[in-house]
Amino acid sequence: MMDIKPVSFKHEYETVFILAPDLPENGHQKAVDKFVQMIKDNDGKIHNIERWGVRRLAYPIRRKTSGYYVYIEFEGKPEFVAELEQNYRYDDAVMRYLTVKLDKHSLAFNVKRREQGFGLRKDAKTGN
Repeated sequence: MMDIKPVSFKHEYETVFILAPDLPENGHQKAVDKFVQMIKDNDGKIHNIERWGVRRLAYPIRRKTSGYYVYIEFEGKPEFVAELEQNYRYDDAVMRYLTVKLDKHSLAFNVKRREQGFGLRKDAKTGN
């Protein structure tokens, strides 16, 4: 008899998280690197990383009025998203986060956006 194992398909996701603006030098980079490495370690593939920098918040969070925004597009397994968000919750540097699964229209828009650089602030840093 054949042993049938369930196959877990990968999906496209985008995640945005806000880091505390007052982290020590290289603190933002270390936090971003930690989450990027976590995605790669869990068989994920990074498509785009955008560091939007420090921006004013719509309302105070933890008595702070600004935060360092980071946007990551990645491909990964659905089970991994819960693990990623749990790590966001446990990391004191992360003030807020949101991860969404992309549908085919959002995916097409993001590909077009990446290729044309549209919607990107001039001072935003991108990298893969």
